[in-house]
Parts: sequence; structure tokens; C-alpha cells
Amino acid sequence: MERYHVDPADLEHPIVDSPDGGYDGFPEKYHAGDGTKNFFVPKLCNQCSDSPCVQVCPVGATFDSPDGVVLADKMYCLGCRYCVQACPYGCRFIDPRTNTVDKLLALLPPDHEGVDDSLLRGVSDGCAAVGRSQNPKDPIHAFLRDHDVHVLKPQMATHPKTYYNALDGSVR
Repeated sequence: MERYHVDPADLEHPIVDSPDGGYDGFPEKYHAGDGTKNFFVPKLCNQCSDSPCVQVCPVGATFDSPDGVVLADKMYCLGCRYCVQACPYGCRFIDPRTNTVDKLLALLPPDHEGVDDSLLRGVSDGCAAVGRSQNPKDPIHAFLRDHDVHVLKPQMATHPKTYYNALDGSVR
């Protein structure tokens, strides 16, 4: 989770204020009524179609599943941190318990087709699923069409499949 602090005098340069990713909470630093705004953005895996993390993994531990989900297999991960550095969204990290890569994965196809269930331990089904967005009759399709949704860092050309509703322009 990241907290953004935006001064109206400098909309192009928001301050990202997330000590330890918000692990210990967010200290009160900003005062209501000072003309600035604060908001939070969850740091989820963006499920990129052109994933830098997949491209740099030397052993294939980070991979695209057959249904389009980017996963990391901790059994093969060397802990080299290449994928952590390659992720433009800052969602990957090294789990200190295993010294292997981990990430927040909230988007999964409903049936997890082609994905080894052992890779999904501790992962819950999230809001919209990657595979569902391909069915034009699914309610997620209508949501994407009828709401002001955006992706993070579209200029990175990773073609992310994680959408944010009403994402503030200073974050994009």
C-alpha cells in the first residue's frame, strides 16, 4: 500500500509516503484543511501482458500461466532479485522467511486453469479475474466500460491487466 500526498502547487510530483509499505501503519503527518490531498493506492501485481519480471528471470521461476496470470514458483526461485528490480510497479519483494520472491496476487481466473494449485497457497480470489475480462457478457466488462478506469504507468508499455477505478491523475 502506498500513501500519496499531493500539493496543489505541484501536481506533477506527488510525494509517496509509505514507510515499510504501510506495514506498521501510516503516521499522521498531514493536516486536514491545508489544501493538499492524500490518498492510498494498493500495490498489486499488474498482471502485465509484456512482463519485465518474466523476461529477466534466469530460471523461469516467474512465468506466464496458460490463462495469462503472472506467477512465481518459490520452488524454482533463486532469490536473485532480478524480477524485483524489473517490476515498474514495485509490487514484488523477497520474502524474508524463504529468501524467494513474492508478490500480492489478487486477480485470478475463476477456475485457475493450467495453474498448479501449490502455487496458489495463501492466495484468495480477488475482485475481477484476468480470464473473465475476455467474456463480453461478464459484469466486469460492463464495469470497465462504464467507469473511469486506468492502469498504472501506461507509458511503460507492459500492457497491465490490473485496472484502478478513478485513479488520481498524479499517480498515473
